[in-house]
Amino acid sequence: MRTVFPLFACFLVSVGISAVAQPKKDTPKKENQYALIGNKDLLDGKFVEASANLEKALLADSNNVEVLYMLGYSYYHSGNYAKSVASFSKVVSLKPGDGSAYYYRGKARDILATQSNTTLSYAEREKLLQASVKDFTRAIELAADDMKLYQNRAIAYRDLGILKSQKIPKFYDKAVASSAYKSCIADFQKVLDSNPTRQDLQMEMKKARVYLANLDN
Repeated sequence: MRTVFPLFACFLVSVGISAVAQPKKDTPKKENQYALIGNKDLLDGKFVEASANLEKALLADSNNVEVLYMLGYSYYHSGNYAKSVASFSKVVSLKPGDGSAYYYRGKARDILATQSNTTLSYAEREKLLQASVKDFTRAIELAADDMKLYQNRAIAYRDLGILKSQKIPKFYDKAVASSAYKSCIADFQKVLDSNPTRQDLQMEMKKARVYLANLDN
């Protein structure tokens, strides 16, 4: 799993070097300047500004994986989760082995599905949560020792269980909810096996077991 900020630092250095290596008469393209500015905005925590500049950077090269990744990351941290999903989807289409992109897309999908002010239908929310689980599963295939992936997949399973356990006509599905809760518990247990001191996860495990038990009520 790649570390986020070093990636951006490396991107900044690589773009800078390529610009310096150009003959003096060949000034950097305007879009490259936007990438540099967007990269700096991101590193400064100015995610809205970074998004705007990185969008402009993509006008010249819509398949620039590094810029797409930074844009997805900036969207995520500025609360624009739908656009974050779209950007990271482009990343994984171009670079299927990028586990970090699956991780952030999975988190963005889970947030979209569980926002209290969402206007999405129950079916749309279920689709997002199922996709979130798949994203974390794919990330785990690429980095099986990364415990945060299991923890976040557990949360997505829990949220799916909560959604499917609601007594809504033609939507409630005890079997799906039960399976989701059991998978949630298994993932939390995986993390706790590696770090038994995680009291926060012990509490989440207890909650998931209560949710599972309440399905019979």
